[in-house]
Amino acid sequence: MNFLYPIVMIILFLSSGSFAFANQDGAVQFVDLEKAVPGLQCDARYAGNNNFTGKPLPGYERSICMGSEELAQGLILAQRHVEQYGFALIVYDAYRPQRAVNHLVRWAKDALDVLEKQNYYPDVPKTKLIPEGYIAPRSGHSRGGTVDLSIIDVNTGEILDMGTPYDFFSPQSGLAAKNLSISHRANRAFLSAAMQAAGFLPYDVEWWHFRLADEPWPTTYFDMPVK
Repeated sequence: MNFLYPIVMIILFLSSGSFAFANQDGAVQFVDLEKAVPGLQCDARYAGNNNFTGKPLPGYERSICMGSEELAQGLILAQRHVEQYGFALIVYDAYRPQRAVNHLVRWAKDALDVLEKQNYYPDVPKTKLIPEGYIAPRSGHSRGGTVDLSIIDVNTGEILDMGTPYDFFSPQSGLAAKNLSISHRANRAFLSAAMQAAGFLPYDVEWWHFRLADEPWPTTYFDMPVK
């Protein structure tokens, strides 16, 4: 599968873990979200084994959550919304290198690799993960303006129960899911309200997935490693 990328002219990896570069569209700055957004927590699932493939993904060389400056500004607003109630945002993934996306597409087509099926997609055949929208050959994550996240209680350290875990591929993870408890619906509504008030759009298949309504790079898919 071939993808067209912008011509990268200059890349600077900063000591903070952020990186800046210039391409044919102008200057771009990606930042470490945990450092850029006070109070936000990062649990970079794809940098380790705790994800639906059971292995780290290509391009994740450090366990940090990266995103565009614009993404960070939006998350600052959302974090301010939840922290007044004693909570914080916990990010599972933000910027995702295109090489990781390509890997997930190959993984989804490998019928023999079902290491984490019971934990993440017990009721959905692996062959349907792409057609049903859980995995895509092009992802908003690679544009730097999309984030996967939940909410954590800063006093207890407990993550709010949303009815399904993060990256649980099932209709129950969708916005139109049935048979959710009142508390599950309330927790999802709390997250969605905070994110939409901060300028993000939800994704109807996954309660944890939000995209900036005004993306800074809506047609550019980056492939710099997270390092």
